[in-house]
Amino acid sequence: MVSKSYMLLLISSAGIRRAVFSSGPLFSNAFLTNTPLTLTPPSASAAAIASSSTPSATAALRYRRPLSSSRFMSTDVSGEKTEEEKAAIKAAREARKAENERKNAEKAAKKAALAAAEEESNRIDEVTYLTVADQDAYAPVGDMSIVMSRSRSGRNFVQVGDIGGSDSAKYGPGAKVWLRGRLNSIRVKGGSCFLVLRQNSFDTIQACFFKDKENPDQSAKMIKYLKTLTTESMVDLEGTVSSAEVRSCSIQDAELVISRIHSVSKADAMLPFLVEDAARSEKEVDESQNTERPFPRLGQELRLDHRWLDLRAPANNAIMRIQSAVCQLFRESLYSQGFVEIHTPKLIAGESESGAGVFTTDYFGTTACLAQSPQLYKQMAISSDLERVFEIGPVFRAENSNTRRHLCEFTGLDLEMAINEHYMETLEVVHKMFKHIFENLETRWARELQVIRTQYESEPVTFTDEPCVLHWPEAMDILRGEGFDMGDGLGDLTGAQELALGAAVKVKYGTDFFMLDKYPADIRPFYTMPDPTDERFSNSYDMFIRGQEICSGAQRCHDPDLVTKLIEKKGIEIGDGLKTYIESFRHGVSPHAGAGIGLERVVFLYLGLDNVRKASMFPRDPNRCTP
Repeated sequence: MVSKSYMLLLISSAGIRRAVFSSGPLFSNAFLTNTPLTLTPPSASAAAIASSSTPSATAALRYRRPLSSSRFMSTDVSGEKTEEEKAAIKAAREARKAENERKNAEKAAKKAALAAAEEESNRIDEVTYLTVADQDAYAPVGDMSIVMSRSRSGRNFVQVGDIGGSDSAKYGPGAKVWLRGRLNSIRVKGGSCFLVLRQNSFDTIQACFFKDKENPDQSAKMIKYLKTLTTESMVDLEGTVSSAEVRSCSIQDAELVISRIHSVSKADAMLPFLVEDAARSEKEVDESQNTERPFPRLGQELRLDHRWLDLRAPANNAIMRIQSAVCQLFRESLYSQGFVEIHTPKLIAGESESGAGVFTTDYFGTTACLAQSPQLYKQMAISSDLERVFEIGPVFRAENSNTRRHLCEFTGLDLEMAINEHYMETLEVVHKMFKHIFENLETRWARELQVIRTQYESEPVTFTDEPCVLHWPEAMDILRGEGFDMGDGLGDLTGAQELALGAAVKVKYGTDFFMLDKYPADIRPFYTMPDPTDERFSNSYDMFIRGQEICSGAQRCHDPDLVTKLIEKKGIEIGDGLKTYIESFRHGVSPHAGAGIGLERVVFLYLGLDNVRKASMFPRDPNRCTP
């Protein structure tokens, strides 16, 4: 006979549980009804069990298995395990746990090894390119380590403009070349990639890569790396020149098949604006506004806040090249006419231009000014027997003017020269200089002008062979004929009057460039020589392009007593700066005349731009002192 608690112990074993579930009544009835159950020891015969039991007991016998006392229970009828049994069970459990942990660790190790191997095969390391002789040892893809002047590798970098699809090109089909340029655009799809590399803002060439079936792993790494490149990044690219028809690039008969590519300087993925948006004309932007995909209109302040990015647009970049060309041609002409370049101080003791605002600063306990022009020093150069001088330098004007043609700092093209008898000698020199600039811009810088005029429409400036000089009375008659009330004719011209005068001169004389002299004395600086026949007027002049002033000049008053009188008449205090200026005349000086030209204004008007800020690299106005 067994107790109910002992039956529970038996039922918990795997073998008896199967018997319970199979025969059911033999055990469950006894347990549920509290009926004594006789179990035959393992040595008893099956027949004895069968004769004293129900058919269910016989069925149970088929499932009965000997119970191992060492595994399931003690021979002690109380059901208590011995310490040795407990220890054995614990040891077995810990052994199974340790085995499972070993298998899991082994599985994790294999997984980590596979992941590491995959990562190793896909990893793209930095490339430190030291010498072309070891090129085969360098990976063909990967960011270039920071260029820190470690070595000169011997790579021969070429210019995009020297590549072509014909045998006459400097680098034609089959040539292997290195290029450094800016990533203008890139498109990666599947196993292929097309990109455009840009140099000098407007030289572009297409490069391509296609998956190599014979080297799939390296091709996959190349495609993966190309996907990481961002537009406007600086890259080094090695490729083979191949003939191709590419209409979207400046090189239209060739492309490069990429063999190596490295990022030298990565651009942010998100830029303030796209260079391609900055390169669109106003007309193109306007026409897109009623379409499904209108182009963004970039405001002037956004452009100027990120001027370096704005200047990457081909036309804007070319404007800076035209600015440089004007300076070069200015120098060329004046050097050919016997001038010497000088460099005058920009920190001065007092104002150099009456009527113009001045920036002041502390100068070791005294007040100094930023030069409003090199005027006084140009004249003192003449007193130094430098008979013809010019300067290209900064000019500062503290004028709170926010117009489209005024800046607080601009570049002055200044000249001064001794004259024999008449200021027309100077006007002839200046006309020859401007003629040299206008003619050579259209020939030697024709490509830059073509790029600019694609975005900003303009026509070449027309001019006469000899100086076209209007006298003040004639200008007054023209403007009165255009409907303007000029009063007594002694006031300065307004912007509208200048434009109207320019239009009338173009019709009457067929020129965009002209000179106007004999301005009223009251509206000119103190150093201007008065007209010898009518003191209301002066020997002064301005020059215009398309009805807007680009240059102001005059015969200077070189007589010390007369200039002192003119200074006092203007109500200007004669400080230390003016004292030395007048003193230079007391030691003898040649009669002289000169002119001051605003570089940015010349470029802005010559190119027909709508704002002088487009002609300044980093413009300064009352609201902007950065970047």
